[in-house]
Amino acid sequence: MNYTTQEIKVRYYETDQMGIVHHSNYLKFFEFARIEWLEKLNIPYHEIEKNKIILPVVKCELKFLKPLVFGDTFKVKVHCTKKPTSSIEFSYEIFNNSGEKTTEGKTLLAFLNSDSMKPIRCPEIISKLF
Repeated sequence: MNYTTQEIKVRYYETDQMGIVHHSNYLKFFEFARIEWLEKLNIPYHEIEKNKIILPVVKCELKFLKPLVFGDTFKVKVHCTKKPTSSIEFSYEIFNNSGEKTTEGKTLLAFLNSDSMKPIRCPEIISKLF
């Protein structure tokens, strides 16, 4: 399932002294894309948490191909790479306004019970999408 976010504009506070988006912000961009993807599938994140389920990131990868700078606009393409089990894996591609790929990445999130902090199976509300 692919989803591409709305256009996002790089804000000044997301850049470093060199005027380039600081590497830490890319995980925020990925999170934005995941949350928006879930909302488009009618699974708002607050509904997941209401059911005592949390999704911490347990692994991430980033590959920078071209920098984003203050004022650039971009979109994030997110894709769930395989059917979720006790975790869910996403891949991401960021494209600038010229359509050039600037970044690739992956995140692995675990499904945990928020009370026990123990791993659980993927909830049916998500697994039924696959």
